[in-house]
Amino acid sequence: MSTPSEQYAERPQPVGPLDSSRIPRYAGPATFARLPRLDEVGGKTDVAVVGVPFDSGVSYRPGARFGGNAIREASRLLRPYNPAQDASPFALAQVADAGDIAANPFDIGEAVETVQAAADGILDSGARMMTLGGDHTVALPLLRSVARKHGPVALLHFDAHLDTWDTYFGAAYTHGTPFRRAVEEGILDTSALSHVGTRGPLYGRKDLTDDEKMGFGIVTSADVMRRGVDEVAQQLRERIGDRPLYVSVDIDVLDPAHAPGTGTPEAGGLTSRELLEILRGLAGCHLVSADLVEVAPAYDHADITSVAASHTAYELTTLMTRQIAEARERSGPESGSGRAGPPG
Repeated sequence: MSTPSEQYAERPQPVGPLDSSRIPRYAGPATFARLPRLDEVGGKTDVAVVGVPFDSGVSYRPGARFGGNAIREASRLLRPYNPAQDASPFALAQVADAGDIAANPFDIGEAVETVQAAADGILDSGARMMTLGGDHTVALPLLRSVARKHGPVALLHFDAHLDTWDTYFGAAYTHGTPFRRAVEEGILDTSALSHVGTRGPLYGRKDLTDDEKMGFGIVTSADVMRRGVDEVAQQLRERIGDRPLYVSVDIDVLDPAHAPGTGTPEAGGLTSRELLEILRGLAGCHLVSADLVEVAPAYDHADITSVAASHTAYELTTLMTRQIAEARERSGPESGSGRAGPPG
């Protein structure tokens, strides 16, 4: 039997993105960051980039079902070396585009089950997920799947809104309710929950008191402006500790100047620079999977929102691949890693 170090040495080198100095960025299929499709790496990957083109849970402007492909198109501009994290993420571990999870747009309950089943298959293979939404409804089945594997997880939720409301029009599963449902189902570690970037009007003070009872801490967009990204990132790291962490990013956490292409924009949000710097400050946290949702390209201008979203997904993917590489250096390949099958 080979030792862990020998197994590590035997691993094939990751297949990276197309070389943009040889093949123009505007040519070829628009996979995320021009990475290989899952079938092009033998159905095995460490991080699966997965789209969920679903927006039947929105309460205002529809269109996020087109978000994943808009992010992929914008991600053609990404390059393989990330100087902000001093890492080449696609050389550290295999990252592949696993395509889309086809969810029923006419039945939210069935769609939630479909997303969860597909996520179960990918996570059971040992891969981590970088999910491109879609509206925020999809966070609930993704969290169910992650908790099935890791137990209740810490959550960092970047959003203009709390998304801990009870119902909309009597419906329990919408883009404004996923984290209340997740707390009720016991799939979140309520000692390590934080909203970041919240702002804007609420239905009443009860929204905040209910949210606090669920265990959430709040870092508003004004807090980020006054305290700075380094202090905020440090506070978040201390709250998370070494717990398994899930990060959920609603692109409307950004100010409409930085992300006009979203369904429920709110004035006074983060800059794209602030969001990226806070995410980079999570280095060392145990990031097990993440999502990026609510990009609605019909309301975008000059791909501003999609470009910001692609860079956000890039930073999250870099965090995951760095952790995978560091774990392998310490003890060899992660058990069962690199075997993500296609979405259901």
